[in-house]
Amino acid sequence: MLQLPEGIRHLPHHLDRDEQETLVEEIRSVVARAPLFIPQMPRTGQPMSVRMTNCGPLGWVTDKEKGYRYQATHPETGVSWPPMPSRLLALWRDLTGLAYDPEACLVNFYSDEAKMGLHQDRDEAEFSAPVLSISLGNSCLFRIGGPNRKDRTQSFRLDSGDIVLIGGTSRLNFHGVDRIYPESSNLLKKGGRINLTLRRVTPAP
Repeated sequence: MLQLPEGIRHLPHHLDRDEQETLVEEIRSVVARAPLFIPQMPRTGQPMSVRMTNCGPLGWVTDKEKGYRYQATHPETGVSWPPMPSRLLALWRDLTGLAYDPEACLVNFYSDEAKMGLHQDRDEAEFSAPVLSISLGNSCLFRIGGPNRKDRTQSFRLDSGDIVLIGGTSRLNFHGVDRIYPESSNLLKKGGRINLTLRRVTPAP
């Protein structure tokens, strides 16, 4: 049996099919107001393999010139990010038990060829709150390591409706997505995977 590091919680199939479909429709409304864009790696300008957008007061972005950061507006349209759907806030409150809300929901869209290298979520000023990750659509192979890049890693499959929380002593553990499993879900009409990542950015009041 897989033994996850302390602070990592995997909740398989936490969202049922109806909840997943409703959430996808709400994310489509977000994308209509804040179109998906292709983020770039700092310094090199190399495009990432995912497309992304955000909702909530702040959004995570990256480009060649300014690097990783949070800002209140879409980098291409200059318009404020759409509000975070209320069901995401309810999930956060229910699963974290925190009295304060997330400020950013990063929306990553993975094609069947996309992946995400090992990285830390460390651009926030608040590490006491966990990162809450929701999987929708095709399954993926998720990798989790330790706080150092060279720490031992382990991988497990995430299916549509799964939720992962990364917090506590594992809040800065490296993690990534090794691969997408094509045609493993029919939730998204054109395939692919949506990952929603809820984060608290500024210090809690």
